Amino acid sequence: MPERVVFDTSTIIEGLASRLIEEDGIPDIETVIVPRIVLDELQTQASKNLESGFVGLNELRRIRETCEKKGVEYYIFGELPKLADIRLARSGRLDALIIDVAGESGATLYTSDYVMYLAAEAQGISSVYVKPEIKTRGLGFEKFFDPETLSVHLKEGVPPMAKKGRPGNFRLEVVGETSLSRGELESMIKEVLEAARISHDAFLEIESGGATVIQLGQYRIAMARPPFSEGLELTAVRPLVKLTLEDYDVSEGLLNRLREKAEGILIAGPPGSGKSTLASSIAEFYQGMGKVVKTLESPRDLQVGPKITQYGPLEGDFEKTADILLLVRPDHTVFDEIRKTRDFEVFADLRLAGVGMVGVVHASSPIDAIQRFIGRVELGMIPHIIDTVLFVKDGRIEQVLELTLTVKVPTGMTEADLARPLVEVRDFDTGELVYEIYTFGEENVVVPVGKIVKPKSGVERLAEERLSQFFHDFDPKADVELRSDGRAIVRISKDVIPRIIGRRGERISEMERALGVRISIQPRVGGEEPRKKRRRRR
Repeated sequence: MPERVVFDTSTIIEGLASRLIEEDGIPDIETVIVPRIVLDELQTQASKNLESGFVGLNELRRIRETCEKKGVEYYIFGELPKLADIRLARSGRLDALIIDVAGESGATLYTSDYVMYLAAEAQGISSVYVKPEIKTRGLGFEKFFDPETLSVHLKEGVPPMAKKGRPGNFRLEVVGETSLSRGELESMIKEVLEAARISHDAFLEIESGGATVIQLGQYRIAMARPPFSEGLELTAVRPLVKLTLEDYDVSEGLLNRLREKAEGILIAGPPGSGKSTLASSIAEFYQGMGKVVKTLESPRDLQVGPKITQYGPLEGDFEKTADILLLVRPDHTVFDEIRKTRDFEVFADLRLAGVGMVGVVHASSPIDAIQRFIGRVELGMIPHIIDTVLFVKDGRIEQVLELTLTVKVPTGMTEADLARPLVEVRDFDTGELVYEIYTFGEENVVVPVGKIVKPKSGVERLAEERLSQFFHDFDPKADVELRSDGRAIVRISKDVIPRIIGRRGERISEMERALGVRISIQPRVGGEEPRKKRRRRR
């Protein structure tokens, strides 16, 4: 008996409808009916530059051409959806209208949506559930990967390219003999979309205006099409290695800081330097300490164990995710990556709420990572939000900075009334002060201070000359050093020290009062030489 069939959106997008017709999977097929609602839905998606819309429309064209070859009647049936139907689409309203089309036309509904199949059967409408046969491994783009490959870059009209090596030390190579056609890329994109639709290990992270980002297993796949890009493009990235914190040759001092003191950690570095790999290692480090660890990611591509839950932006907003996160009560949260102003604010809010935070930011230098917070949060709050900065380059930790808040006169200034709150940025390994951050006038300034030499004022030069003249009378080789904190260090022969100090320190006290400085006397190496010369003259 000739059969009339209706295909729903799922069978069309997944390529099942065209395959059934081409391979004679439906005996005695006479008529193919496509609900107008399906066509309108696919056209709407395509007009928004969504991949599923383009895939679906291409499949409809393929179905029509196949029907013409096989002499099968093909037509569009039904009315366009009303505004109320569109508003209720997420509640299954459009699916119900597709079922109605099958019922009104006396056709059999073919669907790969099991809920839709059950709903049709419940209404007494003939339906067939077509189980999707979609591969989630061995996809087309994977053939360009080898053990050394970090990422694959595919674009229509261009030979396939791949980055090979390791983070911070990679090379770009051509991995295909011929340029890719649009059809080849469309086929790869369709495979990815189908795999993402049925795989439990896949997440649709972004789909908007010609750009689609999917996390599929270990691969982060970004797809672009016009008008967002001038040509069809697919980029797949995967982590090459998974490291532990010990693999970074971390000092015991830094390990102790991470265990006991660091609560606001910033991992910074240029793109491809290995920031996310280090963030995964720190997450595993805290989880191994018996801590509850969560992540905030978009896309969710950190390589962490099953005990660490990875959260995305709830309804596209990390602020809503943060509300849920506080109810979960994690000890540490890894935020990968912080880009928008709202991300910085969410990071700060969680840290000030008492959650240990590890953030990942793009920066060309360690201080640039800190500067990205300036203007987004109050300057005085920065050390309470960030206490440790780990700068990563070429896959290793190149520098570690620690931040503290203090009140003092900034380096290079002399007047005591210029004292102000400032953020000190020190090198963790050496303890050297490398930057000061403070407010000057109405501006926040970041001043490098590691090698600043303070110019001496006229008063300081005069005091130094008088000190030198006074002490050279006792020892011609006396060394006088006037410090910026109003203290003078005098290195002089130990034989003359008692004469300089005087009885009960009266002479040195008189000199301190006259010059307005505190004087510290230290024995000079070789201090016996002046006394020997005087003895020879006698």
